[in-house]
Amino acid sequence: MAAIALLSVRVVQGFIYWGGGSRRFIYGPEKLDPEAPTWMANKLQSAMPGALLGTDHLIGFLLHHFWLLYPAVILFSAVELIAGAALMAGLLTRLAALASVGLSMVLMLMFGWQGGTCIDEWTMAACNLAMGATLVLAGGGAYSLDNVLLKRDRGRSDRAWFRWLAGSLPLPLGDTGFRNLGLSVLAVVLAFNIGTYSYYRGSVVTPFHGGPVSPTRHHFALSNGALLHDGGVKFQIYLDGGTPEAPAHIMKAELIGGENQPLETWNTETLNRLPAESIRNDFAYNKFKAGPYGIVAEMGARATITLPPQPNLHPPAGGTLILRLTDVNEHSFSLKLAGSDESS
Repeated sequence: MAAIALLSVRVVQGFIYWGGGSRRFIYGPEKLDPEAPTWMANKLQSAMPGALLGTDHLIGFLLHHFWLLYPAVILFSAVELIAGAALMAGLLTRLAALASVGLSMVLMLMFGWQGGTCIDEWTMAACNLAMGATLVLAGGGAYSLDNVLLKRDRGRSDRAWFRWLAGSLPLPLGDTGFRNLGLSVLAVVLAFNIGTYSYYRGSVVTPFHGGPVSPTRHHFALSNGALLHDGGVKFQIYLDGGTPEAPAHIMKAELIGGENQPLETWNTETLNRLPAESIRNDFAYNKFKAGPYGIVAEMGARATITLPPQPNLHPPAGGTLILRLTDVNEHSFSLKLAGSDESS
C-alpha cells in the first residue's frame, strides 16, 4: 500500500528533474549554447547576489573559468536528466532520489532567494527536498524496474548495495535503526528548509522581511570611486538585488560637492552615448552597457565604469565629493569618492 501510495511522488519528482534536463538537451538546446542569450551562465550569474554558503563565490569562479563552467553546466543538467528518468522508471530509486536531494539543496542555496510575491524557487526546492528524502527512505516499490531486476534474480535481495541503492525492498535495518535514520533525515530536512526560509523571509522566530537580497527592487552596490585628474569619475558597480526578469537602468549620474551642490551631471543622453571602453565588465555574460535609457544592467552584472569629464568643468580635488546615481524608479545610490587620482 505504501509503495502504491508513493507512486505519484516518485513519478512527479522524476518528471520535474527530467524536465529540467530534457529542456536543455532536447527541447531547448540553446540553453547549453554559450553564444545564445538563454545560455545557462546568464541564469547562474543572476543568482549570484543572493546565493548562500559560499555558492556565490563558486558561481563567480566558474564564470571566470569557462573550461570549468561548461562541464559543470553539462554535468548538472545530465544529473537532472538521468536522475529524473531513473525515478520515473524506478531504477536504482534510492540512488536517484539521493541525487535529487543534492540537486534540491544546491538549487535552494543558489536560487532560493528569488521570487517576487513569494520565494518561488525556494518553495519548489523545499518540496523536492522533502520528496527526495521520502523516496530515499521508502524506495520505489510498486511498478518499478527495481522490481523487475529483483524478480529476475532473487539473489539481489541479499546484496547490500541493491538494498541501499534500489527501491523494491526495505532498507537492511532493524526497526530501531530505521526509525533513527528516518528521524535524522527529518531533522536535516526541517533544519535546512526552515533555516533557509527564516533567512530569506523571517516569519519563523522573527517578523516577515523582504530578505537580505531583495528579489523585486533593483539595488546597486558602489565601491572604489575615484575622481580623475581631468574631472572624470571612475567607480565599481554591482547590481546585487532585484528581479532577473527585467533589466535595471541608471538614468542620471551626478558629482556632488559641499552643501549638496552638483558639480557635474551626466544625464540620460550622455550616459547612453558612453563608449564601450568606458564600461569594463567583470563577467562575459550579464553586463552593464549603454542603452537607450542611460546605462542598462542585467541581474548580477558587475563592472568598472569611467564617466568622462564634463566640458569646461573642473571640480576641486579637495573636500568631500559624492557620486550619486539615479535609476529609472528615482531611487538614488551614493558613493564617497577617494579624491583626485593623478595616476589615472
